[in-house]
Amino acid sequence: MRVLYIAFAFILLSFFGCNSSGNGTAGSADGAKTPAAVAARQPAKSKLNEAGTSLLMTVVGKYYALKNALVATKAARADSAAAQLLATADSMQAFLMTDTANKIALKPFLDTIINQSKMVSSVMDETCEKKRIYFGSISSAIYGLVKSADLKNAGIYHEYCPMAFNEKGAYWLSDESEIKNPYFGKKMMECGEVTDSL
Repeated sequence: MRVLYIAFAFILLSFFGCNSSGNGTAGSADGAKTPAAVAARQPAKSKLNEAGTSLLMTVVGKYYALKNALVATKAARADSAAAQLLATADSMQAFLMTDTANKIALKPFLDTIINQSKMVSSVMDETCEKKRIYFGSISSAIYGLVKSADLKNAGIYHEYCPMAFNEKGAYWLSDESEIKNPYFGKKMMECGEVTDSL
């Protein structure tokens, strides 16, 4: 009987092992590679050295925490995430003091991230409407930062909502292609589209 269980387990493992290998491409059902799937297989790279790239990815991660707090319309969580983003952007700016070439290119974006993160934390707004205004500037600066640093294999989606800010439109970054709109939260969660991926 025990041999039967072992044989059954072996067959199951073989079956699932074959099915999970697929055709060698990660991503969607049609075999297209998604940024997240590529990032899962390859480490992120940029014009910065390994430590700088790691710090850049930490900045992006803190940005995602702020975005997610605004998607959920949680003001206290947004304040905390903005404070963490500020601290990480400060650390990156200090790191770049020894990297003159990249410092010149990246400093304006980091300055904006730092200043606007301070504003998110300082505004008393339980609805998050005012915080979202500053988030729009942070999103533009984060996008400029990752583009200027030539970040690759990061699994980043650049997303756009045409209805944000009285139909002026606004962008944000996400680590998933599914739209979760930080400018409207639950009011219009799925309003938007993916415009680019890194």
